[in-house]
Amino acid sequence: MKLKGIHHVSAITANAKNNYAFYTKILGMRLVKKTVNQDDTSVYHLFYADEKGNPGTDLTFFEIPRAGHTYEGNNSISFTSLRVPNDAALRYWVQRLEDHNVKHDGIQDQNGRAVLPFQDPEGQRLLLVSDEKDSGVKAGKPWAKSPVQQDKGIIGLGPVKLTVQSKETTVSFLKDFLGFRDAWSYPSPIEGEPDIQVYETGEGGTGAEVHVEERLDLTRERPGRGSVHHVAFRVENQEELAEWAKKLKDARIGNSGLVDRFYFQSLYFREPNGILFELATDGPGFATDEDVNHLGENLALPPFFEDQREQIEARLKPLDTKEAY
Repeated sequence: MKLKGIHHVSAITANAKNNYAFYTKILGMRLVKKTVNQDDTSVYHLFYADEKGNPGTDLTFFEIPRAGHTYEGNNSISFTSLRVPNDAALRYWVQRLEDHNVKHDGIQDQNGRAVLPFQDPEGQRLLLVSDEKDSGVKAGKPWAKSPVQQDKGIIGLGPVKLTVQSKETTVSFLKDFLGFRDAWSYPSPIEGEPDIQVYETGEGGTGAEVHVEERLDLTRERPGRGSVHHVAFRVENQEELAEWAKKLKDARIGNSGLVDRFYFQSLYFREPNGILFELATDGPGFATDEDVNHLGENLALPPFFEDQREQIEARLKPLDTKEAY
């Protein structure tokens, strides 16, 4: 039972309309599913991805309209990466971000890999990562109708960075329980702090890495808008997911049990420093209830919410974004 890589990352937004405008108009990702938070159907759950919403390309957002400011700190997913094809694409993105007044830190070297840190309007910490030297998990394909040049577009999720106070327990869990392996390391951008350690799973590469940062100088993060809720890792199918559920139970690790998200099956639990992990199946996928050519155009509801459609739609604000971001 080897995890195949990153499945999706779910974050928090306080404004679904502005979020939709930024991720589709500025970053050029495709809204592949417009649905609701299954735990609170009065708010959106938006999925941005490649042309078809392939596993490993989904960045999702829960809308929490009154979400406060994020106070960054430990026990958090402190960076989410987005893959682009090569170094030339990063140079294109520097100009594009500047054209749209998006804060960024310039292209940087990460042990021979070019990256571009930036933030969305709510302070979501993001990183564009070049796949020029990557030979791991296959990337997705940008949507042909994206406002971003297709050969420069975002092709999937890259590494997530975990910031923790005690890396020993998190690393042990990643390696000994989840089956990650040592990959490489690079210097911390914070002077005097330990190197950031990289671990990989499956075929490895940018689509299958977790970076672990130990920070003794930080307090626990207080999440809000612009923070990450959880990261999900890929498993092949529901049978394999059930085996993971048994493994968690046998290890006496608290978990959600199998959860039907309709577009995939899920299993939730926390690693030793309290960061929420999910395992999610590759299928059945986002074309289950919509034609692939029309993904995200209408409100999609799992069958178990369909009888509530009228009430649910009445509570949601339209995402129409005729005005520019």
